[in-house]
This record gives sequence, C-alpha cells and structure tokens, in this order.
Amino acid sequence: MPLRRFGDRPVLAVLVGAVTISFSGILFRLAHVSPSTGAFYRCVWALPPLWALATREDRRFGRRPLRARLVAWGAGVFFAVDLILWHNAIEQVGAGLATVLGNTQVVLVGLLAWVLLQERPQRSSLMAIPIVAVGVVLISGVLEQGAYGANPRLGAVYGVLTGIAYSGFLLTLREGSRDLRRTAGPLFDATLSAALGCAAIGAVVGDLDLIPSWSAMGWLILLAVSSQVLGWLLISLSLPRLPAVITSILLTLQPVCSVIFAALIVDEKPSALQLVGAACILAGLVTATLGRRAARVPEPELAG
Repeated sequence: MPLRRFGDRPVLAVLVGAVTISFSGILFRLAHVSPSTGAFYRCVWALPPLWALATREDRRFGRRPLRARLVAWGAGVFFAVDLILWHNAIEQVGAGLATVLGNTQVVLVGLLAWVLLQERPQRSSLMAIPIVAVGVVLISGVLEQGAYGANPRLGAVYGVLTGIAYSGFLLTLREGSRDLRRTAGPLFDATLSAALGCAAIGAVVGDLDLIPSWSAMGWLILLAVSSQVLGWLLISLSLPRLPAVITSILLTLQPVCSVIFAALIVDEKPSALQLVGAACILAGLVTATLGRRAARVPEPELAG
C-alpha cells in the first residue's frame, strides 16, 4: 500500500500532504459558496473513501478503543471551528494570506503542547511571538490604505482565531492517532464529527446551502478528495511519528505554496506591506523551532 511506504518517511509524507492541502483555500474560492457550505461538503464528500479505508483497517486490526475514537471525535469539533473561521478569513483577506494567518498555529501549538502534553517550549518559541504579531498587524492593513481584501482587519482576526482552532485540531488528532497501524480510522471519525459540527454551525449562522450548483459541487468534491482525504491521510500518518513542533514547521510549506498558487490561479494581489507581513509570520514560524531539540516520538498506543 503506497501510504505504508510514506509511513517509513514521515517527513516526506508531511511535505507532500502540505502541498496537497495548500490548494484548499483556492478550491473553496473557486466553488463560490458560503463558509459553512464549503466546510460541510469538504467533510461530507470525504467520508465515503475514508469509511472504506477505515473499515479495511478494522477488519485487519479489530475495532479501535473507545477512548481513541472519542479523542478523534474531539479533534473533529476543533476542525469544524477551524474550517468555518478559515473560510470566513478567506472571504475577507484572500486564500493565500488567510492560510498564512491560520498557520500561526506553529507558535500556538508549541505553547499548547507545553500545557497539554508537557512538551516544554524553548526560548525560541517565545521569541517568535512578537515577530508573528508584527506580521499579523501588517496583513491586517491597519498601517496602509488599499490593502488587499474585502476587510483585511476582520480577516486577520478570523485568521488568528483559525490558528487557535487549528492548534487544537492538530494536537487532538495527534493524540487520537497513536496506533501507527491506522491512518484512516481516526481521520474518518474526525471528519464525520467535523461534518456534523459544520452543519450545526451553518444552521445557526444561516449560511448553509444544502443544494449548491453543479459547478460548485464539482470543486467541493475535488477539495474533499485532494485535501481532506489524500492530504490529511498523509499528514495524519505522520502526526504520531514526529514531535508536534517538527510537524508544525514542516507544515509551513502549505502557506508558502498557498500564497504562490493563489496569485497564479485566482489572481490574488496582496500589497507589499501584506507580503512583508506574511514573510514576518513565516520567519516567526521558523524562529519558533530554532534551538529546539526533537522530542522522542511517543510510543504508539496499539489497539487491543
């Protein structure tokens, strides 16, 4: 199975997964649907292939422990919030910059890993915070007139909130994927939970469209299969095999590619200051990992 080969090369798996999911925001923009609609169908269309793969895993290794499934469902709650916030950020400041803002999780995940997983952050993590903060301010457009985006200030707020939710998703999914033999099962549970969460949020907000156009549905199916299935299978495969901070820094390839691809495919044109802000955030993300020693990969939690 090709995914098993990637399991022996977790760094490569994260990098390929990061490039794959870098198209997520662009595909959402091409679909021209509401934030809740895009998030809901991204999850829904990913469920059939993930279910087939998860069922195959269960036949080979038996059912997963209830605790592992509950943790994966918890990850899905974070993911639903993450997707809704991120899609709103895309609408306000564009797919490229919204993806950069969402990846402030690299700084946040180190702090949360300290609190939740006792992975003590080093001084470099704290040094990165002001660098990232400057980047967020520049992207928000508060220092200039004519910054790119419908409302870059609001987009910056949504983007930082996305980073917080994204941090919770990565850490929780990592905890729910300790059984190294299984990749699809935890992702299926998280995706199903996220689909229900997105539907609930969309119903409350009032922007969930259950019957989008055929063209929109085509883009959403492509989004689901490429990002939610292929991309996140590769990333999920690597999460329990690498320390949280290493995974986070490798995932910075996603925002870099997103800015480039958004400019080429959907003609996004951030201002010079906004691009400087994006560079500051990326510099902060790299700084957050400098001087860190890779923590020992935790022993896998094997199913009984």
